Amino acid sequence: MADPRVPVTLLTGFLGAGKTTLLNAVLSDNSAGRVAVIVNEFGEAGLDHDLIEESSEEIILMRSGCLCCSVRGDLSQTISDLFERRVQNEVAFERIVIETTGLADPGPILQTLLVDDFLAKNTRMDGVVTVVDAAHAAATLDAQFEAVSQAAMADLIVLSKTDLVNPADVKSLETRLYGLNPGITIIRSVSGTGLVGKLWGLSALHNNATKQQALNWAVGEKPKFEALGNLSGFAPAVQIAAPLPAHDTRIGSASIILDDPLPDAAFDLWLDTLIAIRGPDILRVKGILFLEGIEAPFVIHGVQHIFAPPVQLKDWSKEDRRTRIVIIARDLSRPELQRSLDMLRVRAPEPALTS
Repeated sequence: MADPRVPVTLLTGFLGAGKTTLLNAVLSDNSAGRVAVIVNEFGEAGLDHDLIEESSEEIILMRSGCLCCSVRGDLSQTISDLFERRVQNEVAFERIVIETTGLADPGPILQTLLVDDFLAKNTRMDGVVTVVDAAHAAATLDAQFEAVSQAAMADLIVLSKTDLVNPADVKSLETRLYGLNPGITIIRSVSGTGLVGKLWGLSALHNNATKQQALNWAVGEKPKFEALGNLSGFAPAVQIAAPLPAHDTRIGSASIILDDPLPDAAFDLWLDTLIAIRGPDILRVKGILFLEGIEAPFVIHGVQHIFAPPVQLKDWSKEDRRTRIVIIARDLSRPELQRSLDMLRVRAPEPALTS
């Protein structure tokens, strides 16, 4: 049975990164279905007027059938109002894109989607897409921790304006972004091209996700660990030739692969301990979790101290029962995160046999 909830994509990126260009590409793309785009202000959205069919104070209808509306006060209320208008047959949409301001931290918005009862029932997180300006990203990442956080929390990074930068600098930037977000998928794009069909279906937070979708989302389609320490056997450690920029050092990441299913009590203890001690600093936790006595795995996802209900996957081979967990955190070093994950390796001793 298909998940009836509406997929939500969070579009983020620093000021001038190219979110507007990407938005216009989305709104003109008929293959995406009917998309409701939520922006902060119409005046700041920079919508291509050639794409507009009709507009009112609250809603702009695009020729593609998509619609655009602005946040009026509370984000959750804005989305609830959209659903109400859909029930009244005033608007139609199959997915939602939320554009953040350039200075926004994605964390609080993700939390809203997880904790609001109406949104949790009617929507599901489909992915965080971060637009990074290749021409100015190095300086922006050095100066603005918000930009670092946006890259670290992304499921997909769209690298814009790559035509303005020499290939060596683009490659260097990609290496830096992989260091902030191991396993991230990066797409190079010029003026919003080459993105059709690549912005959707990033998350595995639905029970119809395939094994490959879950792996791509949790640990990355092509994990890149060249500039990282040895993360639980993914790749040999490689020395970093130069010190990391100051903001980059505030982001730590670690991962673990466990061959055997976990006792649910052990996982709960680890998670409760992590949240209690450093919950506000956990940017994202993603993973595929096998529990003892349960055949199918669960997809887990958390932001700071808020976790989505685990989703059990149907499509999974019985031969592979490995748990995979990735943590990205702020102001926690990789060794600290790795020690936390290593708690999951500790098993309670078997009870002694009595004669």
